[in-house]
Amino acid sequence: MSLQDQFEAAVAESKQLPEKPDNQTLLKIYALYKQGSVGDVEGDRPGMTDFVGRFKWDAWSELKGTTKDEAMQQYIDLIESLK
Repeated sequence: MSLQDQFEAAVAESKQLPEKPDNQTLLKIYALYKQGSVGDVEGDRPGMTDFVGRFKWDAWSELKGTTKDEAMQQYIDLIESLK
């Protein structure tokens, strides 16, 4: 099974976790997903009134320079640890 296939399987599994992760873990899941599927964050940081958008952007931005493969593997490992 390729890394991409494992990543896609983990994405599907993330929607069926036994309990909802805390907000910090959700941000980590989001950031790893975006880094693994898109790459480094681009564009401007959302404005002060968009709190959720800023948190997501910041979490994703922290992964800048992480390769897509590394991010996919970290995502897979994180979802496995939450099952």
